[in-house]
Amino acid sequence: MFRKILIANRGEIAVRIIRAARELGIATVAVYSTADKEALHTLLADEAICIGPGKATESYLNINAILSAAVLTEAEAIHPGFGFLSENSKFATMCDEVGIKFIGPSGAVMDTMGDKINAREQMIKAGVPVIPGSDGEVHTAEEALAVAEKIGYPVMLKASAGGGGKGIRKVEKVEDLVAAFETASSEAKANFGNGAMYLERVIYPARHIEVQILADQEGHVVHLGERDCSLQRNNQKVLEESPSIAIGKTLRNEIGAAAVRAAESVGYENAGTIEFLLDEASGNFYFMEMNTRVQVEHPVTEFVSGVDIVKEQIRIAAGQPLPFKQEDIVLRGHAIECRINAENPAFNFAPSPGKITNLYLPSGGVGLRVDSAVYPGYTIPPYYDSMIAKIIVHGENRFDALMKMQRALYELEIDGVMTNSDFQLDLISDSNVIAGDYDTAFLMEKFLPNYQKNQ
Repeated sequence: MFRKILIANRGEIAVRIIRAARELGIATVAVYSTADKEALHTLLADEAICIGPGKATESYLNINAILSAAVLTEAEAIHPGFGFLSENSKFATMCDEVGIKFIGPSGAVMDTMGDKINAREQMIKAGVPVIPGSDGEVHTAEEALAVAEKIGYPVMLKASAGGGGKGIRKVEKVEDLVAAFETASSEAKANFGNGAMYLERVIYPARHIEVQILADQEGHVVHLGERDCSLQRNNQKVLEESPSIAIGKTLRNEIGAAAVRAAESVGYENAGTIEFLLDEASGNFYFMEMNTRVQVEHPVTEFVSGVDIVKEQIRIAAGQPLPFKQEDIVLRGHAIECRINAENPAFNFAPSPGKITNLYLPSGGVGLRVDSAVYPGYTIPPYYDSMIAKIIVHGENRFDALMKMQRALYELEIDGVMTNSDFQLDLISDSNVIAGDYDTAFLMEKFLPNYQKNQ
């Protein structure tokens, strides 16, 4: 097992990793920007090193600074968390080159699965269903027009090297394709350095289903069931639950087996997530992409599976085999996660950085967890993602979990900044959500228009 690891991240995920490492008897090193000098992860870690200014490109995305901090502190491994450098193949490869274990897959596997064109081709070889679309990268609007005519409208334009909702455009008709292509391609180039796109037929509305997998260095792959992430705003997840109410035992086995085949086909190592779209009308599911890191919503899977995903990530990276087989994984109860963001729903969810003057996080009872890195008096910097907490509940059944989440959101108190907590409470109390009658279109097309009308 490692003696010391460095966490190349910030916020609640950095705190989550530090806590897991401490329970494994591992010393931790936090890195921080000047804006995060008083952040919780810097206070909890055994050591903390400043790696640059508040701007992420000069600190949390500064590979040389992070590797220098790891070498200086004699850290044996680096956990990247999610976001920032977590899916940067160059960073993973450089860690290996300097003799530091990257807690995640290899850079080569990241390149295969991070490039959506390569991933699509690999999934076809592995017998995993894929959405009808372009055979490879599309570089011009003219090429895009030809592909769209072949597969039919509506189509989804996606950045080949994209993620996080960037470089994505839905196109309903041929007249809109050229402008959408140019905008999405420019956005992709600005965010990822690569303007190449690909096209897929739109499966919409649908269920956004993702399957959590773990894979050790000996080639054993296990899935931990699925999460339903269909409640999204502008392609960003808002609320997640596990298991999905739309999936029965037979389909759960099929989609889980497909996720395992996907991971096995690329020699995957560590934690990862295979994302699918489920067409409820036909019962068919299609591969979307693979996230080669731990997910924001991993706690719901931990609750229903009983597996500590972050600890398993560390154990796998240290060379330990998975301590369980597929038949050992039994999903129990139901879990829901709500993302609490410092944002103002009344003003198109604009970020709301500032000082937290008063904070009360819900607690008490079995099956309630809050992952956060904020505290009373903490100032939320303006440079990073607006998520400040995750409330996760687990119940004996879905209704139990829904009621527990409502109770938790009622108790939550954050003063000094605007948050989306009331929005989340209204969403979790909506009759359609309670009935499980929602898909990827629901939040944007049905819930939000009524919500904004009543504000």
